[in-house]
Amino acid sequence: MFLTTPSLQLDPLWQLSADYAADPRSARLNLIIGVYRDENGDCPTMPSVRVAEGRLVERAPSKEYIGLSGNLEFNSAMTQLILGDEELVSRATTVQTVAGTGALRLLAELMSATGPHRTVYLGTPAYVNHPAILRAARLIVVEYPVSRNGTIDAEAVLRVANSARAGDLILLQGCCHNPTGLSMPGWLWDELADVMARKGVIPFIDQAYFGLGDGLEEDLEGMRRMLRVVPEAIIAVSASKAWGLYSERTGCAIVITRDGAQGDYARGVMEFVARADYSQPPAHGALVVAEILNDRALRAQWRAELEQMRSRLTHLRNELADELIALPNGDAFAGLREQRGMFLRLPFDSAQMDALREQYGTYGIPSGRLSLAGVPASRIPELATAIASVGARVDMATSR
Repeated sequence: MFLTTPSLQLDPLWQLSADYAADPRSARLNLIIGVYRDENGDCPTMPSVRVAEGRLVERAPSKEYIGLSGNLEFNSAMTQLILGDEELVSRATTVQTVAGTGALRLLAELMSATGPHRTVYLGTPAYVNHPAILRAARLIVVEYPVSRNGTIDAEAVLRVANSARAGDLILLQGCCHNPTGLSMPGWLWDELADVMARKGVIPFIDQAYFGLGDGLEEDLEGMRRMLRVVPEAIIAVSASKAWGLYSERTGCAIVITRDGAQGDYARGVMEFVARADYSQPPAHGALVVAEILNDRALRAQWRAELEQMRSRLTHLRNELADELIALPNGDAFAGLREQRGMFLRLPFDSAQMDALREQYGTYGIPSGRLSLAGVPASRIPELATAIASVGARVDMATSR
């Protein structure tokens, strides 16, 4: 069957997860995959999700196919939540997808089908799956450094926008950038919007971590300001993080167009691609989110739970930064306080991350990213000591 058997490179995150599972050390830390964990290391089901699921069990909704665009109530509620502006909502076309990853792929395919020679500019370091998704859709990918000295490199982002051609794309993470933990400041969203509108460059926005940075509305505000300026945009939205629905594979693709005819065409293309890729999205997660967003009390409960998660992540980050800064040579870690969301990126290279894993049983990914939510608060001092020790040994070796 297989005429050739070329070697395959396993996904680095899942390879590390396998290595973690095989590690016999009981005190090891799994800070690899981006899921929210509680103090016991468990990935909990949010109470609001349990309430919504209980209602769905009582109603026993049909298991019938839900259509190529998915759950229409979910699509409407998510569009309202993400855009928060009736004028923007009126220009939006939304389809349910197989999580945020499916939304990225569907939108990339839409852009490829409607502009076969498009270039997409991708800031690096990037989410590990971004390059693969974009190239699989036959888009031309041009990478550029998105951060410098622990902050978003505004000059680089604006330079890319000014050099792009009409119809090209710039992939922007809406907040809590994966893996750097950085969010673009409001003024940069504004300046970038002006340049992109003038040049005819299309924002391709990945919204995966809203609500886990500075707050739900705060995390969405920069994107919303851009969308009020640019005539066209595409947005991939994940429900995995904000509702803890990782295994339910729930998300949506939102297309902002100049008029309804363009929106109808975009929907037709996305439904055509979806039909060939996976036919129809799964129903359960979308039913849960729609139940929460369309009930005032349950929506308020969910927002309070999301804020608790955000507050815990912020506390963990600040506690770790405080511990590190108090240690010798701790100034190198002061920038950690400026990061946001589920991830924390250390100023480490792959060799240092290997040392952190091999010597201290702390598993992150080679870019320096740790999944902060996987750290119990009681182990923050221990983690800080391990990080500082690895950093100090490399510094001493370099200075010899």
